[in-house]
Amino acid sequence: MRALVLFLLIGLGTSFSQSGQASVEAHVGRGTRLMQDNLFEAAAAEFEQAVAANPQDPRAHFQFAVCLLALGRNDEARRQFEQVQKLAGDSRYLEYYLGRLDLLSNDYGAAIRRLGSVAENPPFPDTAFHLGVAYVSAGDVITGIKWLERAAKLSPNDYRIHYRLGRAYSSAGRDQEAARELDLYTRLRDEHKNNEKDVRDCAGALQNQPLPAAREVCHRMFDPNDPEKLTLLAQLYGDSGAFDDALDPLKRAVQLDPKSFDAWHNLGVTYFRLQQYAKAREPLERAVALRPEFYGSVVLLGATLYMLGDDDAALPVLEKAHRLNPSDAQTAQVLEQLRAKQQKK
Repeated sequence: MRALVLFLLIGLGTSFSQSGQASVEAHVGRGTRLMQDNLFEAAAAEFEQAVAANPQDPRAHFQFAVCLLALGRNDEARRQFEQVQKLAGDSRYLEYYLGRLDLLSNDYGAAIRRLGSVAENPPFPDTAFHLGVAYVSAGDVITGIKWLERAAKLSPNDYRIHYRLGRAYSSAGRDQEAARELDLYTRLRDEHKNNEKDVRDCAGALQNQPLPAAREVCHRMFDPNDPEKLTLLAQLYGDSGAFDDALDPLKRAVQLDPKSFDAWHNLGVTYFRLQQYAKAREPLERAVALRPEFYGSVVLLGATLYMLGDDDAALPVLEKAHRLNPSDAQTAQVLEQLRAKQQKK
């Protein structure tokens, strides 16, 4: 019974009470995989079919909107995000994406209001970057620099940030700092191009070659001193189902950067996929401590506690997950079962 409930919670199974919902899940699942492969046009077609199958499902609209934004179809993306707002109400994630759309449409005041409202508890790490760009674009270079400097501390290897920060320093007459940032931008941009090739080669090898041969290709990405590269390598292994191979890079990543949410979350997910629930618990607890409002970590921690038989600990975690995403019918169903069980004690 617990295994069945587990599949319902994290979307690994295909048992649905209504065929329409099964169709939505199938299209969303295919669309998500296509987006991971950067096949956005094909992904958009899947999400569009998911929306058609159940127009009242805010998750389908949300995924469709994110895909449309990636394709640069910004007006369509805004309409989909606004539909999510009607169906599920406001959220930090909607404010973030609508703020980015405001920025892209040169409505800098609206972008500053939306992104500023979530900047202290950001839904995504690049919130400070987009807010800084909005301030600079609006003519407030001093405040823009403040947010771009914060963004650079949060994501020091993001070359986009250093480019924008260099231009902002130049506008403020801080020429030495501008030169430093633009030099850093050039170096990181070139490294990024090389990394992209390694990622493509590794992903292709994992998809088309036997695992031993793919490991040799993917080992080019292995950098024992770079937690971000290690986490990315582990994600590629995980996406291909090679969960055992993902463990070592993730263990090393959390040692190098104990405050990396991505590394802790992915380590928890990997142990969970390997059904090593006792080992999954601590990484997921660390991930939730770092980003307490991230639904994916919270619901997976609840599922882990449930699989360990710790219903007392699982109940409040799943209640929080339900508050974060009340539209998830499967989590609501499991939560109802847990509450009923607790009442019978």
